[in-house]
Amino acid sequence: MAKEKTDPTAVKAVASAANKPKQKRSIVRYFKDARSEFKKVVWPSRKQVINNTIVVIISLVVSGLAVWGLDTLFITIFKLVLGRTD
Repeated sequence: MAKEKTDPTAVKAVASAANKPKQKRSIVRYFKDARSEFKKVVWPSRKQVINNTIVVIISLVVSGLAVWGLDTLFITIFKLVLGRTD
């Protein structure tokens, strides 16, 4: 196998870039960047938000009922095993 030759100037450029101290970015630049990123966001429509909210509420109710049902079942089994009639 033949070894690939590396360009010595490229190696020096990478090494010098790694040794440079990081420049501090101003708070103004940060907010400008944040604003430009918010412009790229695809916001959901009102209908999508309502549909997703309904799905979440239904999921919470179903999950809550499942936990309540399992809790009641386990309490009943526990009482039967211990012979308690509270």
